[in-house]
Amino acid sequence: MIHGLLWFPLLIAFILLTALGWIERRRQSLFLNWAEGAELSKLDGAGAARLKEGIFSWSSFEAGQFKEQDTFEIAKLELLELMALTSGEAPLTTESQGRCRLRLIGNGKEMDVPFSDAEQARKWMDQLMGRARCDL
Repeated sequence: MIHGLLWFPLLIAFILLTALGWIERRRQSLFLNWAEGAELSKLDGAGAARLKEGIFSWSSFEAGQFKEQDTFEIAKLELLELMALTSGEAPLTTESQGRCRLRLIGNGKEMDVPFSDAEQARKWMDQLMGRARCDL
Protein backbone atom coordinates (compact mmCIF):
# COMPACT_ATOMS: atom_id res chain seq x y z
CA MET A 1 0.00 0.00 0.00
CA ILE A 2 2.80 2.42 0.83
CA HIS A 3 4.49 1.73 -2.52
CA GLY A 4 1.26 2.62 -4.31
CA LEU A 5 1.05 5.92 -2.42
CA LEU A 6 4.64 6.74 -3.37
CA TRP A 7 3.90 6.27 -7.09
CA PHE A 8 0.65 8.25 -6.98
CA PRO A 9 2.32 11.73 -7.26
CA LEU A 10 4.28 10.48 -10.29
CA LEU A 11 1.06 9.32 -11.91
CA ILE A 12 -0.53 12.73 -11.32
CA ALA A 13 2.57 14.48 -12.76
CA PHE A 14 2.48 12.23 -15.84
CA ILE A 15 -1.19 12.98 -16.45
CA LEU A 16 -0.59 16.72 -16.01
CA LEU A 17 2.37 16.75 -18.41
CA THR A 18 0.42 14.75 -20.97
CA ALA A 19 -2.48 17.23 -20.79
CA LEU A 20 -0.17 20.22 -21.16
CA GLY A 21 1.54 18.59 -24.14
CA TRP A 22 -1.83 17.97 -25.80
CA ILE A 23 -2.83 21.62 -25.29
CA GLU A 24 0.46 22.84 -26.82
CA ARG A 25 0.11 20.48 -29.79
CA ARG A 26 -3.42 21.74 -30.39
CA ARG A 27 -2.23 25.36 -30.17
CA GLN A 28 0.49 24.67 -32.74
CA SER A 29 -1.88 22.92 -35.16
CA LEU A 30 -4.40 25.79 -34.86
CA PHE A 31 -1.54 28.22 -35.54
CA LEU A 32 -0.54 26.31 -38.69
CA ASN A 33 -4.10 26.61 -39.99
CA TRP A 34 -4.30 30.31 -39.01
CA ALA A 35 -0.95 31.15 -40.63
CA GLU A 36 -1.50 29.16 -43.83
CA GLY A 37 -0.51 31.21 -46.87
CA ALA A 38 1.24 33.90 -44.81
CA GLU A 39 4.49 35.47 -46.00
CA LEU A 40 5.75 35.80 -42.41
CA SER A 41 4.42 34.18 -39.27
CA LYS A 42 5.45 33.66 -35.66
CA LEU A 43 4.12 31.84 -32.62
CA ASP A 44 5.56 32.37 -29.17
CA GLY A 45 4.42 32.80 -25.60
CA ALA A 46 3.30 36.36 -26.27
CA GLY A 47 0.97 35.44 -29.13
CA ALA A 48 0.87 34.85 -32.87
CA ALA A 49 1.52 37.23 -35.74
CA ARG A 50 1.36 36.97 -39.52
CA LEU A 51 1.83 39.03 -42.63
CA LYS A 52 -0.59 37.97 -45.33
CA GLU A 53 -1.37 39.88 -48.53
CA GLY A 54 0.09 43.13 -47.14
CA ILE A 55 -1.94 42.98 -43.92
CA PHE A 56 -0.11 42.41 -40.64
CA SER A 57 -2.28 40.91 -37.90
CA TRP A 58 -1.60 39.55 -34.46
CA SER A 59 -3.65 37.29 -32.23
CA SER A 60 -3.59 35.87 -28.76
CA PHE A 61 -4.46 32.30 -27.86
CA GLU A 62 -7.56 32.30 -25.65
CA ALA A 63 -10.01 29.55 -24.78
CA GLY A 64 -8.65 27.11 -27.33
CA GLN A 65 -8.65 29.46 -30.31
CA PHE A 66 -6.77 32.41 -31.77
CA LYS A 67 -8.50 35.70 -31.01
CA GLU A 68 -7.44 38.44 -33.42
CA GLN A 69 -6.30 41.53 -31.54
CA ASP A 70 -5.48 44.03 -34.28
CA THR A 71 -4.50 44.46 -37.94
CA PHE A 72 -2.23 46.91 -39.74
CA GLU A 73 -1.75 47.62 -43.45
CA ILE A 74 2.00 47.37 -44.14
CA ALA A 75 1.86 49.75 -47.12
CA LYS A 76 0.90 52.52 -44.64
CA LEU A 77 3.83 51.79 -42.29
CA GLU A 78 5.75 54.97 -41.42
CA LEU A 79 7.72 54.03 -38.30
CA LEU A 80 8.69 50.80 -36.59
CA GLU A 81 10.06 50.87 -33.02
CA LEU A 82 11.27 48.20 -30.62
CA MET A 83 9.99 49.04 -27.14
CA ALA A 84 10.48 47.59 -23.67
CA LEU A 85 7.48 45.51 -22.67
CA THR A 86 6.86 46.85 -19.18
CA SER A 87 8.68 50.17 -18.79
CA GLY A 88 6.21 52.44 -20.52
CA GLU A 89 7.51 54.34 -23.53
CA ALA A 90 11.18 53.36 -23.20
CA PRO A 91 12.80 52.14 -26.42
CA LEU A 92 14.71 48.88 -26.21
CA THR A 93 18.49 49.14 -26.42
CA THR A 94 20.44 47.07 -28.93
CA GLU A 95 21.96 44.92 -26.16
CA SER A 96 18.62 44.11 -24.53
CA GLN A 97 17.20 40.61 -24.70
CA GLY A 98 13.96 38.99 -23.60
CA ARG A 99 10.37 40.14 -23.80
CA CYS A 100 9.56 43.30 -25.75
CA ARG A 101 6.97 44.82 -28.06
CA LEU A 102 7.10 46.01 -31.61
CA ARG A 103 5.32 49.32 -32.23
CA LEU A 104 3.96 49.91 -35.73
CA ILE A 105 2.98 53.50 -36.56
CA GLY A 106 1.34 54.77 -39.72
CA ASN A 107 -1.77 56.32 -41.23
CA GLY A 108 -2.79 57.74 -37.85
CA LYS A 109 -2.77 54.29 -36.25
CA GLU A 110 -0.47 52.83 -33.62
CA MET A 111 -0.25 49.12 -32.84
CA ASP A 112 1.88 47.29 -30.24
CA VAL A 113 2.72 43.62 -30.83
CA PRO A 114 4.33 41.67 -27.96
CA PHE A 115 7.30 39.37 -28.61
CA SER A 116 8.91 36.84 -26.28
CA ASP A 117 12.36 37.34 -27.80
CA ALA A 118 14.02 40.64 -28.75
CA GLU A 119 16.21 38.99 -31.41
CA GLN A 120 13.15 37.64 -33.21
CA ALA A 121 11.52 41.08 -32.96
CA ARG A 122 14.61 42.70 -34.54
CA LYS A 123 14.43 40.23 -37.45
CA TRP A 124 10.75 41.03 -37.89
CA MET A 125 11.56 44.76 -37.92
CA ASP A 126 13.98 44.28 -40.80
CA GLN A 127 11.57 42.09 -42.76
CA LEU A 128 8.56 44.37 -42.20
CA MET A 129 10.50 47.48 -43.21
CA GLY A 130 11.69 45.65 -46.33
CA ARG A 131 8.12 44.70 -47.21
CA ALA A 132 6.89 48.24 -46.58
CA ARG A 133 9.56 49.66 -48.90
CA CYS A 134 8.68 47.12 -51.59
CA ASP A 135 5.02 48.18 -51.45
CA LEU A 136 5.82 51.88 -51.93
